[in-house]
Amino acid sequence: MTLQQEIVGNAMQMAIVNLHPGQTVYCEAGKFLFKTTNVTMETRLGGPNGGGRQQGGGGGGMGGMLRQAMGTAMQVGQRMLAGESLAFQYFTSQGGEGTVGFAGVLPGEMRALELNGTRAWFAEKDAFVAAESTVEFGIAFAGGRTGMSGGEGFILEKFTGHGTVIIAGAGNFIDLNPADFGGRIEVDTGCVVAFEEGIQYGVQRVGGLNRQGLMNAVFGGEGLSLATLEGNGRVILQSLTIESLANALKKAQGGDKQGPTGGLFSTHAG
Repeated sequence: MTLQQEIVGNAMQMAIVNLHPGQTVYCEAGKFLFKTTNVTMETRLGGPNGGGRQQGGGGGGMGGMLRQAMGTAMQVGQRMLAGESLAFQYFTSQGGEGTVGFAGVLPGEMRALELNGTRAWFAEKDAFVAAESTVEFGIAFAGGRTGMSGGEGFILEKFTGHGTVIIAGAGNFIDLNPADFGGRIEVDTGCVVAFEEGIQYGVQRVGGLNRQGLMNAVFGGEGLSLATLEGNGRVILQSLTIESLANALKKAQGGDKQGPTGGLFSTHAG
């Protein structure tokens, strides 16, 4: 059953979801705005892909309960490692149609992605807003060596299954396909919002260890690395990065520490 939703607003968008009787949608804790009174709300540690799912159960008596508990613990551990919220909130319409509202945490756009079971979607950390209970949420790692060398972006959210998932980002979105640009694009690491399975994600240094490479890193504002996206598939980028927003706020408050040297010596948010 397709999730009926409408994204409204401009600078700070919201998703208004209409639920059929018995239909369930879940969100990350902190993304809920409002609901009608006939919609129940339940907070669980696990996602719908494992131990936290109550519908269907684990089965098998004590063994099933143990597997369920272990699945929940693994999910919670992954989310702790990724710095994500530990809990999900589930909303189910009872006795008729119901309405629930969700929003992101930064000024920017939202996007509803439709999963048909053939391709997963990957998103930056904290991009997830809400999804149908038929969409499974997981944590993916874009390769320890690649991620560590880049310093950011190697922990990703992964969505699989069937149904609608709603994501949010900062600023405005732009949709690209690397295949339209020779098969590869290079992007500021903070600008990647989401991409389809089949796109190869990596991190590379900006230039070599020469004069121009150091100039790019020190004065270019990008730091030492760029994200690379290769292949044929959808990519969603955002026009505003969390670091640039944080630096703008610090500058407005008289506490900017970036100075004239750009990204290499900038103060990272968080």
